[in-house]
Amino acid sequence: MDKPLLEVEHLTIVFEHAPKKIIAVNDVSFSIPRGKTLGLVGESGSGKSMTAFGILRLLPSGGRITTGTVRFNGYDLTTLAESEMQEVRGAKISLIFQEPIIALNPTMQVGKQISEALTVHHKVSRTVAQARVVELLEAVRIPNAIDRAKDYPHQLSGGMRQRVMIAIALACRPSLLIADEPTTALDMTIQAEVLDLLRELRATYNLSLLLITHDFGVIAEMADYVAVMYQGQIVEQGSVRKILRQPLHAYTRSLLEAVPGHSWI
Repeated sequence: MDKPLLEVEHLTIVFEHAPKKIIAVNDVSFSIPRGKTLGLVGESGSGKSMTAFGILRLLPSGGRITTGTVRFNGYDLTTLAESEMQEVRGAKISLIFQEPIIALNPTMQVGKQISEALTVHHKVSRTVAQARVVELLEAVRIPNAIDRAKDYPHQLSGGMRQRVMIAIALACRPSLLIADEPTTALDMTIQAEVLDLLRELRATYNLSLLLITHDFGVIAEMADYVAVMYQGQIVEQGSVRKILRQPLHAYTRSLLEAVPGHSWI
């Protein structure tokens, strides 16, 4: 791999609920080079999303990192004060949530939700923020951006809401974008459009991308590297080409076989 932007080493996340401790992420290590995409693939409940939340230190109640380091641009995020992490989230590492209808504020116009990210992190004026909102909506291929900025989330289609989430994530020009199942709730046509958009934006903004999915077909199309996650552990990782052609773990093979009409050679 090229020099990593993100290095996760021996990350373990536990939830301590009476009467027992649950290990959600167990000794996970991977890295993401600058400008590249790592696909984190596995079935629901395998620990993929919890790994992402651990990187951002946004774990649900009861969860904590017990061991490991998360180095981003050379800094270990696990040692930063919460005030320092608030400067990282959104500005340097952004997260695209799985369900935009839940993540977006239903009582706020989408343009204001995008501009909020700018004013919080960059302290820009209202005029500059409004202009940037239109630029971002156009960048994510939303037509009539000036008018759409005034819409509320329920007025937009599922695909449009996901594009708004991507615009919010890009607002502060982060180095790393984490996309958590970004196309799960979309039909196949809109899914392809969103993936194409992410690919284009990665190249335009020189982003590193952590793409979380259960679909190896998405990995084959989008990622440079892949890490296969099963029951909280990474069981296999490497370049996408290598894993597609020579999967070594039985679980990896089962995921590949689940892709309709797959042919990896």
